[in-house]
Amino acid sequence: MMGPAHSLSGAAAWLGVGAATAAAGHPMPWPVLVVGALICAGAALAPDLDHKAATISRAFGPLSRGLCEVVDKLSYAVYKATRMQGDKRRTGGHRTLTHTWLWAVLIGGGTSALAIFGGRWAVLVILFIHLVLAVEGLLWRAARVSSDVLVWLLGATSAWILAGVLDKPGNGADWLFTAPGQEYLWLGLPIVLGALVHDIGDALTVSGCPILWPIPVGRKRWYPLGPPKAMRFRAGSWIELKVLMPVFMVLGGAGGAAALGYI
Repeated sequence: MMGPAHSLSGAAAWLGVGAATAAAGHPMPWPVLVVGALICAGAALAPDLDHKAATISRAFGPLSRGLCEVVDKLSYAVYKATRMQGDKRRTGGHRTLTHTWLWAVLIGGGTSALAIFGGRWAVLVILFIHLVLAVEGLLWRAARVSSDVLVWLLGATSAWILAGVLDKPGNGADWLFTAPGQEYLWLGLPIVLGALVHDIGDALTVSGCPILWPIPVGRKRWYPLGPPKAMRFRAGSWIELKVLMPVFMVLGGAGGAAALGYI
C-alpha cells in the first residue's frame, strides 16, 4: 500500500478500538481517542523505514533519509542471516524485518518504556514524530506543497497542545494504566497497532508480507503472508485508491462516532 492508505487504515483501526472499548463499557477519554488515532496514523507509515523512497524517508529531511538507509542495511543483514532454503534471494531489506509482528511489539514496547522513563520531553518527542508522520500521510497533498519546516512546526505545536490536554485530570494521561508512574504507558499501543495494520495492508498486495517472522512456515522463515493471489492488488492501484481508502474513511468515521457515543 501507499502512505495515505496506510495512515487512513491506522487511524480507522484506533477509532475502531475506541468503539470496541465503548461497547465494552469502558469508553476512552476523547483526547486518548484523538491522539491515539493520530499516533496510529503516523505509526502506520513507520515500517517503511526500510525503503528510501517511502513517505517516512522524506518526513524529517536528511535525518530520516539516513535512518532509512541504515534500517534497510540492517534489515537485509537480518534477512541474509536467518533465511531458510525456501526463501528467495534479495538485494535489499524492504518488507523484511520492519514488516514483522516482532518488530511491531519491540517498537511499541520501546516507546512505552521511553514514555515512562523519559518523562514529559520524551512524550513530546513521541507525539511530535508521529504527528508529523500523520500529517504526511493523512494530509499528503498539502504536505507535498508545503515546506518541511511548516509541517514540523505544525507537529511541534500540536504535540505541545495535545500533551497539555492529556495531562489534565481525567483526560487520559493515565488511561488503562492507572498506577502512579505509569502515565503514558499506553502510548505504545497505537504504535503496535499502526505497525500491524501496515503489515496487514501490505499482505493484501502482490508481494505479500512476512508478518510471522521469525516463525517458519514450511521451508520459509520469511513466508510472504497474504490472501490467494487472485485477491491481491498492486500498491497504488485503483482498488487501493477508489475502494479501500473510501472504506477506511467510512469505517473510521463510524468507529469515531461509536466511540464518542453518537451511534
